[in-house]
Amino acid sequence: MVVIRLARFGAKKKPFYRVVAIEKDRARNGRSLEVLGHYNPLSHPAEVVLKHDRLEYWKSHGAQLSETVKRLVEHHPAPAPTVA
Repeated sequence: MVVIRLARFGAKKKPFYRVVAIEKDRARNGRSLEVLGHYNPLSHPAEVVLKHDRLEYWKSHGAQLSETVKRLVEHHPAPAPTVA
């Protein structure tokens, strides 16, 4: 089963996270299927960049979101499409 969760990167006491699609039984920082964005909690305000189109693709193929990623997506929804 594929899950969308955070993978921790960065130095000691300076975390930086990637939002990744990964097999559920892989290690936290194991090889991911795809990087879907990143999250930097140390910047003010916290920086969140998500590829919403790819998130929807993986969700449509049965991927589950972790609680943290679900909260990030709720607080940073996809921008509304602009009509020209």
